[in-house]
Amino acid sequence: MASNLSSDAPKFFPSMSKRVEADVEAAAAVVTGSPARRVDYLARAQWLRAAILGANDGLVSVASLMIGVGAVNDGAREMLVSGLAGLVAGACSMAIGEFVSVYAQYDVQVAHSERGSSDDSSSEVGRGGGEGDVERLPSPMKAAAASALAFAVGAALPLLSGGFVRPWAIRVAVVCAASSLGLTGFGAAGAYLGGASIVRSGLRVLLGGWLAMAVTFGILRLLSLAFKTHVASA
Repeated sequence: MASNLSSDAPKFFPSMSKRVEADVEAAAAVVTGSPARRVDYLARAQWLRAAILGANDGLVSVASLMIGVGAVNDGAREMLVSGLAGLVAGACSMAIGEFVSVYAQYDVQVAHSERGSSDDSSSEVGRGGGEGDVERLPSPMKAAAASALAFAVGAALPLLSGGFVRPWAIRVAVVCAASSLGLTGFGAAGAYLGGASIVRSGLRVLLGGWLAMAVTFGILRLLSLAFKTHVASA
């Protein structure tokens, strides 16, 4: 009787059977990581790389630059000018680098599509796959603008937080504190949007930023003591 019920279940409950099959396929996709799931995170990561990493680079670069200048010069104006110069130069560098990188990816995908379409045995498959990959790539100009803007936003955090503080010790402490908060936030945001661990990503970005700032400050401080180049504020 049990066998009769099991064999008649798809006949009398077709909608339930289809629903169960869909649930099983969805569960299998979550466990195994289906291509559709990977493509979703891949498309999302293309813009995250230009935004989150750009902001993180801007924050670490300008904060380290300001702290490095502060290691050899106590003046607030010098730190502010160095941070502003780092913001402009870094934003231009990130924009050019992102433009070249995305355009290189675009050229590779176009060449791959052309090679696939020239193959008689799989011309249709190669053409369809290449065009799909090319369409998933972001615009080089948009990626460059997003990268430059993200770098500027990240660099503005230490620049505005500590660039106008007069006492040297408080200025350096404010830059470090604001940079730490920004690094944690950028790392957590990137992990959340990319589907990664928020705690591990935030901690990794925070420790990396601390290391960059500590190394910059330490090296510049040692050089200033060795060559007696430390300049006190007037």
